[in-house]
Amino acid sequence: MGLVAEFEIRCEALPLVEMSEVVPSATIEVEIQFNHGNRPPFIVHATHDALGTVERALESSSFVATWTVLGQAGETRRYQVIPAVGIVEQLGDDIDLSGLRALATTDSSIERIRVTPTGWIQNGWFADREAFHEFRRFWQDNASFSLRRLGRVDEPEEPGDGLTDPQREALRTAYEMGYFQIPRVASLEAVAAELEISPSSLSERLRRAQTHLIETTVASTWPPLPE
Repeated sequence: MGLVAEFEIRCEALPLVEMSEVVPSATIEVEIQFNHGNRPPFIVHATHDALGTVERALESSSFVATWTVLGQAGETRRYQVIPAVGIVEQLGDDIDLSGLRALATTDSSIERIRVTPTGWIQNGWFADREAFHEFRRFWQDNASFSLRRLGRVDEPEEPGDGLTDPQREALRTAYEMGYFQIPRVASLEAVAAELEISPSSLSERLRRAQTHLIETTVASTWPPLPE
């Protein structure tokens, strides 16, 4: 039976970690196009209310050779990043390279990588428990591995899973300040000032977060509307 897992790998040598250290308030997610040779391009999704800061971090990163903007939706901008070095060269001084190559052949698929100032948070699918244990053993031996969630592929995800850190912070702050109370205690402007973002940016974060929660809880179980 297949497994799905969310886990954190603490290793500051991982690609783009230095970028997240420079802009810790940004949400940075990456996809790696492994079928493009020794230096596979990275597709980077960066969410931040000051994307110029993110791009300055890309410019200063020793891992990045060049980057190109592919598109933007709201506060999220998509980039194609061409690495200055291969992943093996990037990690060679910090981990067992033979084990890293062997890890690439495990029956698994990493579908989401979120970059943090200390490493990567990953979501992946594993063919069976042994494939997952092999993956976990490698990172326990070479860095630091922390399991956040483990389940079977046929189990539904927990409600709200998939919110970005800025969305979670916006929801939590708005709730704690009384924005959702009846009558409303805090205004949109007051919550935005607390978060040090514009009211329009806060409104967008709250709408996206609320839409996601509805889609993963109410909408997924509600009977379809009649045609």
